[in-house]
Amino acid sequence: MGSIGLSALTAVLVGSSFIDAPPAGNAYTQVLWTWMNVAGFAPQIGFYLDALSLVMVLVVTCVGFLIHIYAAEFMRHDEGFSRYFGYMNLFVASMITLLLANNLLLLTLGWEGVGLCSFLLIGFWYREPANGRAARKAFIVTRVGDTAMLLGLYLLFTRLGTLQIQDLMQRASAQWQPGSGVAVAAALLLLGGAVGKSAQFPLQVWLPDAMAGPTPTSALIHAATMVTAGVYLIARTHVLFALAPAAQAAVGVVGAGTLLLAGFSALTQHDIKRVLAYSTVSQIGYMFLALGVGAWQAAMFHFLTHAFFKALLFLGAGVIIEALGDEHSMFRMGGLRKELPITFWTFLIAGCSLAGLPFLTAGFFSKDLIIWSAWSAPQGHPLFWIAGMAGAFLTSLYTFRLIFRVFLGPLGTPVTKRPGYAMTVPLVVLAFFAIVAGYLKGPFLAVMDSVLPRTVEAHTGLTEASSEAVAALLFLVGVYFAWLFHQRKRSLADALVANPAAHALHEWWFEGWGFDRIYDKAFVQPFVWVSQINKSDFIDAFYTRVSRLTDFFYREIIRTETGRVRWYAAAMAGGSVLFIAVVLFL
Repeated sequence: MGSIGLSALTAVLVGSSFIDAPPAGNAYTQVLWTWMNVAGFAPQIGFYLDALSLVMVLVVTCVGFLIHIYAAEFMRHDEGFSRYFGYMNLFVASMITLLLANNLLLLTLGWEGVGLCSFLLIGFWYREPANGRAARKAFIVTRVGDTAMLLGLYLLFTRLGTLQIQDLMQRASAQWQPGSGVAVAAALLLLGGAVGKSAQFPLQVWLPDAMAGPTPTSALIHAATMVTAGVYLIARTHVLFALAPAAQAAVGVVGAGTLLLAGFSALTQHDIKRVLAYSTVSQIGYMFLALGVGAWQAAMFHFLTHAFFKALLFLGAGVIIEALGDEHSMFRMGGLRKELPITFWTFLIAGCSLAGLPFLTAGFFSKDLIIWSAWSAPQGHPLFWIAGMAGAFLTSLYTFRLIFRVFLGPLGTPVTKRPGYAMTVPLVVLAFFAIVAGYLKGPFLAVMDSVLPRTVEAHTGLTEASSEAVAALLFLVGVYFAWLFHQRKRSLADALVANPAAHALHEWWFEGWGFDRIYDKAFVQPFVWVSQINKSDFIDAFYTRVSRLTDFFYREIIRTETGRVRWYAAAMAGGSVLFIAVVLFL
């Protein structure tokens, strides 16, 4: 915990120096050594700090430090306490490497590091088979995207001759025309990597199952580290995506589709952590939507606000689960407002920020900026704006469904344990930032001007104030329906789900739109079938015969182990004579 605390302090000091006295070119560069030098390919162990990486590093270290404080109490009785913090620190270190890398190969090292750590942390309680399956699922699904990303790096290097990020963007702008086929292919391959790591359609299936890990792990993965890596990758290479309009449009479509798919699935979950997991998928979808319409700064601003309120939601969920004796089902909870008052108020602040309580919480300012950009940006479209508004309604509905079921109504599972200061203080600190971070919009955008272009309003017919008013109205409508179905008259929700058509739809959304079954039928079962057929191919047969031959000689040789010392001595003498004869005469 001390190491991440020192990292957070260092990041704050560096950030203050950066803002007070910006360096030449608005970036620091430090090269430590040449990593390798092969046929002119000489990537460096070098770091590049600008406004974009600075904001990311500040969030990762500061939010990560609060999560570590929380985890010190949450995990204090676990037999793997030291191992857990070793994994957590490696996770943060890998993410910082990813963010500060001055070349895409070093970025890939951090990229693979967070993938490894996610596997280790999701499957931390490995004695449960389900946890191991969830960890393997996360690792394998993200590897699909990682493979696409590696192909993209190969394409970029062979065409532009470098993986230095700044040089790469300059050469791409100079050598490729907008819409170039090579630019589109490279951008789509990088998008493949981002989709896998950030759990976006169609590789979103791993994230809900990642809830198998300890709750602080969920907070770290969802709020500050792994799932935001794809957002950072696209923002860092925004010049390349600007040269590939088709790929950039694909980013927007992926984001819009994902935020709706995940929003509907969140409406049907009963596990408190899975509701939040689908919420993360949806909110990252908003960031992808912003990137897709060219609202680069809006995407990063939502990353900032999302880190605070989503970390708070997961840590609050951890308090609730531990207080109720490891109960996860929100339908077995209730009446916790008075039992856990600090958790209630901080969770309520985070939920309001997530849902976008108008003009007060941080989430409203960042989400509204994205929704407005989805309409007004040059690459914006009314369908993107409608998707963003629909997502805002769904977010309000599933968030307050969760709040009403967990904290209000009759008492469900009784509280058997209450959190200490180490778990409570991070909640209060994060709640503070879940409110005030939204008011940093102006300074944040000003700082980001040095690295990311601002969105230029191109489409008219709707004002920003009108868009905000619609978003505020949808927030209130979502709260009303959540109150009606999950607080005032809960029998309405039961009656709705009892309808056969609604029940089938509910089950479809509950299962994540059936993507796991689709992938099982399309990929897993055919692979297993081919493996069964191919298990006795000629290559396997050759090595099987080698092993059998080795076994034969082993069994023949052990017959000489009789225990008769005289025979051993005679054999050694005869062997020595034979060896000497061979040396002398041959």
